[in-house]
Formats: sequence, structure tokens, C-alpha cells
Amino acid sequence: MSCIVFEPLKKRVYCSEGITIAEVARNAGVSLLSSCGSQGTCGKCRVFIISGRVSPLTNEEREKLSAKDIERGCRLACLTRVYDEVTVEIPAKSLISSQRLQVAGNGRTVVLNPFVKRYDISLSPPDMHDQKSDQTALLEYLDSQYGLRDLNIDLSAQRQLPQILRANEWQAQIILRGREIIMAGQIGKRLLGLAVDLGTTKIAAYLADLETGEILAAKAVVNRQMAYGQDLMARLNHAMGNEAEALRQAAADDINRLVAELCAETGQSGKQVLEAVVVGNTAMHHLFLGLPVRQLALAPYIPAVSDSVDIKARDIGLGIAPGAYVHLLPNIAGFVGADHVAVLLATGIYNTEKTTIGIDIGTNTEISLAAHGRLLSTSCASGPAFEGAHIKYGMRAEGGAIEKVKITGSSVDIRTINNEPPIGICGSGILDAIAQLRKSGIIDRTGKMLSHPRIRGSEKGQEYVLVYAKESGSGNDITITETDISEILMAKAAIGAALNILLEETKLTWDEIDEVLIAGAFGSYIDVASAVEIGMFAAIPMGRFFQIGNAAGTGAKLALLSKEQRELSMVIARKSNYIELTNHPQYLRKFSRAIRLPA
Repeated sequence: MSCIVFEPLKKRVYCSEGITIAEVARNAGVSLLSSCGSQGTCGKCRVFIISGRVSPLTNEEREKLSAKDIERGCRLACLTRVYDEVTVEIPAKSLISSQRLQVAGNGRTVVLNPFVKRYDISLSPPDMHDQKSDQTALLEYLDSQYGLRDLNIDLSAQRQLPQILRANEWQAQIILRGREIIMAGQIGKRLLGLAVDLGTTKIAAYLADLETGEILAAKAVVNRQMAYGQDLMARLNHAMGNEAEALRQAAADDINRLVAELCAETGQSGKQVLEAVVVGNTAMHHLFLGLPVRQLALAPYIPAVSDSVDIKARDIGLGIAPGAYVHLLPNIAGFVGADHVAVLLATGIYNTEKTTIGIDIGTNTEISLAAHGRLLSTSCASGPAFEGAHIKYGMRAEGGAIEKVKITGSSVDIRTINNEPPIGICGSGILDAIAQLRKSGIIDRTGKMLSHPRIRGSEKGQEYVLVYAKESGSGNDITITETDISEILMAKAAIGAALNILLEETKLTWDEIDEVLIAGAFGSYIDVASAVEIGMFAAIPMGRFFQIGNAAGTGAKLALLSKEQRELSMVIARKSNYIELTNHPQYLRKFSRAIRLPA
């Protein structure tokens, strides 16, 4: 038996001898960052060995860590095995922590018509002459006063009813969902609903009053599933092993945490949350429900479920009202999920008269094109580079991340999140930096660096110094490498090729596009001009681009508050014609052409 003491968390965890630090951390709820799913390739799970016996340094670690880091005892948690008692220090940047998360969204409003309804009742107390059961008396009252017949009653409501009636002079509020009584409670309690955007990187939640439609509070957290890998395939591989339940539980725990924090902020109780709507990509949807994912990870990438799903919250470990349901919107295909259906719902793209592109940029980028009554959808694996992964000094969008870059001659002007000293660069900053490098003639169309005072050689090729050590918050130079540029060019080429295939399918050109709606956290913060500069989008007039925030969250809210919108989501999913890119005859050719920067 071995033991790890995690500092500065003051957490002692007993474990089997020979297990990796990353495995122990994950099992103990210590959320270490991992872009590669603990495969030893991203170098993000850095820890410092303070004392104790661990496995020897691996060749992979020697490649990822500098000589200075190795001298200080730095190791990669996923490659380091523990023996005896080991004390480990976890630097803040190796933990999944708070980052700038998009919760706002632009969208439309609808007529309020939620799935759950309140009915106030006032029963006559039983006596020796009237000995009907509480349930029989309730059902007769609902029939006579409201014309409600053939109702079912959830077991949790049956358990609540006797006590509620006797404690409140035989008055209660009864909550119905369709033909089912899901709750018996005290009159006057607020009816709450929860909308959740279950993203790969972040989870955004919105607490709503179901009777007024008011959004009482909104909050987002980093998805702790990131400890199993920043990209979806890494998580699917873990799930196909023996960690499917751990992944499912991680998502449920994060949602429960959001419910607790939202209710605390508004003075409500989580037990008053009577309905939840969850949207996510198809992989997140399956992981959350504990559905098999092997068929989703292998061609032809078939989802286990495509229709909408209604399931009791208690069956998936959500701590809201015992009788409450969770509704999941339908999926379109293996890699276009309910979150994109929510985007289409929120934006109205599905029935627009304009020629419109809707795009949600992320690790997996979903795109739809609405034109001439047709709705085409596709997805591309753009990778986690836009979120700072696989970038030498890449980081998430949190304090100290460079988010804006302006190059003038040999000088560089930067802006960081919260105006903190720079310690790394996030996705929007990387996009800016590459656009500026190209615009200034510092890199060629392939991303190769030319001659410039800030360019120098490194162990892995040329790099451009954005921030010198004396100006940084980490005491290290912050650079952009040719490898970093290649990562971004691969990501933007995947998106560019997908867009061009959709245009080719509809026989349209970029000039015929009326509007491009850019959704999601990354899309909300990028400089669209920089995206055009590097060729992610064509150089159409800037007035046609609109950054619309978390449209998936907005769509989830609409489905929470409106029965009609929920039904419409099924129509949208069925209307969408999905194009699979992995076997598309033109994809590789278009990808190869799109990987170069514009002339």
C-alpha cells in the first residue's frame, strides 16, 4: 500500500503501489488538467515531487520538460508511478480551475408554456364517515375541480402527500408533468427549472422560474471530465475501458454543484427544481446518460440514441426534486448533437429566409448551412488548439492569458484577461498572434518563420518571442512556435474545408452568404478580422458576421420554458441533412488547400 499527500490541498490519499499520480488524483477528486487523456503527450499535468520514491523519469518526460523543470523535481502525473509515501505539490496551472466561461447568449423569446404545471388543492379532512385514502381524495379533487383524469403519481409524491396535507391544513400545491403527479408541496413555493449546456470544456447552467420565465441566475464551471482528456476521443477511450461510470458521475457532480450554487445565490432550494433540460454534443450526451459509446467512437459513428430523451433526474444522480425529469434534446448524428440542435433552435436558422451559416467552434466544431429551404449540418474535429491545448505556452481563458496581440515592427502590444501579468496565451490570443505574424510578413503562407529580431531557434525549431521573461508573470519567455502555428492551421483548415464542402453541396459561393452566426465561448471572444486574416472564414464584408454568445444555452432555456420549442427541436433534428466528412471524396483535398494561409 502506498500513499500520496497532495499539496497545497493538504489531501492524503492511500493507493496501490505502482499506480500513477494522475490515476490517484482522478479517483480522489483532484482535478488535474489533461489535454491528452493521460497519454503523456500534452505535458499539462505537471507536478513537483517533494519527497518519496517514484518511478524513473521517462523519455516522454525528458521531451516535454525543460532541464530546469527536471532539476526542480517536475514530473508528468500521468507517467509517474508512486511507491511508498510520496508528497506532491500541484501548481495552480495544472489544476482544472476557473476560467472565463461564456454563459450569456443572444436569442429569441417564446410564449411561456413549460411542461410542468401547478394546481393548488384544498381537501376536506377525512373522518369516520369518509375514509378515502389521501391519494384517492386528491385524484377525485383534481377531477372535479380541474377536469384532470387518468393521472399517474410518482412514488416520491405519494410519500410527500400525507405529511404535506396534515402539516398545512389539508392544502397543497400539486405539480403535474403531463399526466403524472411528480410533486406534492406547500402552497406558495416557487416552481424552478434548470437549463444546462453540458460542454466538453465547460458546463453552463441557468436557473429559471417556470411560471414567469425569469432567469434567476446563471453560472458556469469547468467540466471536471477534462481530467480524462480535453478531446472527446480521449474520454470515449476511457469510457470504453472501465471508467464510463466515473465520467458519468463527474458530469452529474458538476451539475449538482451548479444547482447548489445557483439556489444558494437566489435563496431557493434544489428540491424546487422540477424540470431540467440538458444539451450537449452526442458524446457528452452518451457519457452523461451512461450509454454505450464504442459504436460512437468507430466508423460509421452511430449514436445509440438520436431522439429526445426523458429520464427521472434521480436515475442519473441529479439532486433536484425527487420526481423531476431531465429532458435531453435530440441528436442529429454521431458528432452533431443536441447542443447544435439548441443553437439552431435559438437562432431560428432552421426556417430563415436568409442564406445563413451557423457555427459553434470548439474541440469539435458543428456547422449548419441554411439555404433555399434546405438545412445541411456537419462537424469537424478542429481539436483543442483553440482552447490552448497542444500549444507550447497555451492555456485556458483565465487570468493572465494573452487574449489580444498587435505587432508593429519589432514591438508587440498585448492584452491579458483581467489585465494580469502574462503567463500564457489562450485561443483568441493565438489566433490574433498568427494573424499579426502573417500581416507583418514574419511568417509565410505555410506558417514558416522568416527573418525578424524576435525570432530565435529552439530545440523544436523556430519560435517568436511574444513576451520576454522580465515582462511576464511566470518569469519565462512566452513564445509562439512553428509547431503552435501548425496546430492552429490544422484546426482552421478542418473548419475551412467543412465550410467549403457545405457551400459546394448547395452550389453557393461565400459572396452569396447573408450572415455567419458564430456561437460558443471561443467564438464569442475571437477577433473575427483575425479569423478572416488566417483564412478560417472568407473575406466577405465584416457586417455579415455576428457573434451570438452561448446559443446552445439559449436553446436549452427555450426548450425548458416552452413545450412547443421542445417539440420543434425534433422537427429541426429530422430536417437537418447531415454530411459525414470522414469519407467525403473532397474533404482531404479541400483540407490540404485550406491549411495554407491566404496570399
